[in-house]
Amino acid sequence: MNFINNLIEMFGSATFWVKALEMILSLSLLVIVHEFGHYSFARLFGMRVNKFYMFFNPKFSILRWDPKNHQLDFFKRNPADPEEEKEENNEEKDVKTQKPVKIRIVEDDQEPEKASWRDTVYGIGWIPLGGYCSIAGMVDETTSADQLSEKAQPWEFRSRPAWQRLLVMIGGVLFNFLMAIVIYAGIVWTYGELLVNFSDATEGMNYCETMHKVGYQDGDILLAADGKPLTYYSGEELTRITMARQVQVLRGGDTITINQPEKFIFDLNKEAEAGNQVMAFRLPVVISQTQSNMGAEKAGLKGGDRILAVNNDTTPSYTELTPALLKYKGTTAIITYLRDGKTLQTKAEVDGDGKLGIQLTDPTKVFKTTIKRYNILQSVPRGIQMGWEKLSTYVQSLKMVATPEGAKSLGGFGAIGSIFPEKWNWLDFWNITAFLAVILAVMNILPIPILDGGYVLFLLIEMITGWKPSEKVMNIALNIGLALLIILMLYANLNDVYRFIIK
Repeated sequence: MNFINNLIEMFGSATFWVKALEMILSLSLLVIVHEFGHYSFARLFGMRVNKFYMFFNPKFSILRWDPKNHQLDFFKRNPADPEEEKEENNEEKDVKTQKPVKIRIVEDDQEPEKASWRDTVYGIGWIPLGGYCSIAGMVDETTSADQLSEKAQPWEFRSRPAWQRLLVMIGGVLFNFLMAIVIYAGIVWTYGELLVNFSDATEGMNYCETMHKVGYQDGDILLAADGKPLTYYSGEELTRITMARQVQVLRGGDTITINQPEKFIFDLNKEAEAGNQVMAFRLPVVISQTQSNMGAEKAGLKGGDRILAVNNDTTPSYTELTPALLKYKGTTAIITYLRDGKTLQTKAEVDGDGKLGIQLTDPTKVFKTTIKRYNILQSVPRGIQMGWEKLSTYVQSLKMVATPEGAKSLGGFGAIGSIFPEKWNWLDFWNITAFLAVILAVMNILPIPILDGGYVLFLLIEMITGWKPSEKVMNIALNIGLALLIILMLYANLNDVYRFIIK
């Protein structure tokens, strides 16, 4: 009964629909750019593209445009009858398999017809969970090996050199990463960059073990490097800190000087290579929003509240909150929090993973910020830098997925939707979309059949060894990859159902 009530409550919430709309718009942009990357390289090398669709279109399409035959249809049923397919796509049946194959009749004394953008049927499907670009002569989720004619045609994917096919396959990933860079550049050009001065980060910083060894303590507020004042947390200031011989920090009201060894930067590089963050803001536990049906929401906590303690454990920052909650996982704890200047208490359920179900407020919304402005020429290199930083951070975090805790944290569309703001905010929307573009690029390049990385792996093997897998081998690999992907998606989305509905 609770499951049904939770489901009704979720779908009846205006917040749910705002987040759903934001997610669909964001994913639509990501998919169309990704598929356009494949399309662009395919057309660059003269390959024929049969279909280019945003969203999936089983049974019918919302929009279907065939420029070659001058047809534009809305809510058009997909061609299903073989004769209808033959009429629209110049297909005939294979003598052995009796399955339709695409053919082009070319006389012996004629040059093969060149591929054109007009050969493509463009459309919009009705299931907003992805999209596809169907390239002629390529075994993928839209075309099996049995559907290809025995003789490869010059305009087909399979007839082109391996290096061209490789560029076609990495085109989607490349375009997604370029999309992230363009968005980040656009953000800093339009809005500027919100930066937090070290002096305004009242809880100081958390430092890595290498910095602890030379004298830093968590909570130290950075003041100066070699006598020159430090301003805001940025790549430039981090370089100054790591290169300095002396750094001054504020600790408990006293100014402390920390002497750093001459080759300190090399020790910090080892930390970064190991995937450890050199330093980070000690973020006060200010709630951005609570997750549906979890302990924080049930206890009445809401956005803007700052958690001060869990039972007798004080939590000046998130660093202290995590171990404090783990001590009371699966039980109820007294949460002390600050709301509108008043200190209050409430009892909250801590789940079996030591979670309350809260999202933290971004540091730029907690601390006083400084806006750094960029002109259009400055915004491009900053956008590239931000893209690489996000890419590096996400790649390093992937190793956590292999842990039991990481597997539990996997999420599907519900988890993606939950990170969008409750009220429409274009700055937040573009920031999230840019980060999702980086995630999509990384996930797609993983060497799993059916993903772009699976094709890239086979192509690299072909380029190195000279062995080219047959369409049958590719078909088998595709089916295995599809099965793995379906299992992973089911697991991730069932995690969402458990988190957001059942719990």
